[in-house]
Amino acid sequence: MPVSTLNRQKASKGRSRVDNNFFRIAGHDICLCFQDEDQHNTMGLLPSFGPFRTEGATAPLLFSLTVDDSLRPAKEKSLVRKFDTGNGDTVVYQLPDGGYQFIIRDIHNRDCCLLISNKDFSDCHCALNGDWVMRSFGLNDALMLVFAFAGSFRQTLLIHASCILYQGYGYPFIAQSGTGKSTHTSLWMKHIEGAQLMNDDNPIVRIIDGKPFIFGSPWSGKTPCYRNIEAPLGAVTRIERAPKNSIERLAPVQAFASLLPACSSMMWDSTIYDHLCTTVSQIIETTPIFTLYCLPDEEAARICHSTIAHT
Repeated sequence: MPVSTLNRQKASKGRSRVDNNFFRIAGHDICLCFQDEDQHNTMGLLPSFGPFRTEGATAPLLFSLTVDDSLRPAKEKSLVRKFDTGNGDTVVYQLPDGGYQFIIRDIHNRDCCLLISNKDFSDCHCALNGDWVMRSFGLNDALMLVFAFAGSFRQTLLIHASCILYQGYGYPFIAQSGTGKSTHTSLWMKHIEGAQLMNDDNPIVRIIDGKPFIFGSPWSGKTPCYRNIEAPLGAVTRIERAPKNSIERLAPVQAFASLLPACSSMMWDSTIYDHLCTTVSQIIETTPIFTLYCLPDEEAARICHSTIAHT
């Protein structure tokens, strides 16, 4: 029997409280189960999930995540890599059954969450550690990771972007951290009548019946914008700082290379990565992709608006 399965069986024995919570995110149902004798772990750790809560699931779950602090690390595992999330480090191990183990650490290098998943991330378990801030951070990150990787099997991408909702369409802006995604969307809201913020860090793109849609999510970085809304995907624009403002539409190969790095994925997992690449290809077949070379000024927002909102 796999070590991760043994851990989960041990973790489930003798527990006195089971609290199932259901959410619908980008049209996918998920279940979060708190299984713990003490009261450290509750929905109070996830205030951003309120708008996405449902009474139950109406379709097969995208995934379930059980929170149980008695879970212990797998003994048999192989290190895959450690990566910097910008808010801390995450260490990834692969398990003998093809599943994964993650150690999620915060910016102070404190272990906040142990996460163990099966191969397709449909069945996950985690243990939290520390005070409320650490537990909230660890659980949020675990849910975001699991959603991104489970979603890859269902034509669903979690993208690093700041997204505007305008005239019924969603327009995400992608860029390297610190380039000015949020600055540009704030310029839209200031100077383009009717522009609203949809999400400021991690909107979700999903292909439905061959067409791409973009959704708000419970993850929005430092900006509390947790809107349970959706819209057809209008265009994707990459921001690049430049001494003057200009914009160009990208050819398919350039578009693929521009959009792919903005998607959350595990490039070392060939199955997940292949699914992601297929979904990105479907997006660029149906959606214009641009690069905006710009200053952080009103003219940049107006040039961008006049181009992408009338494509």
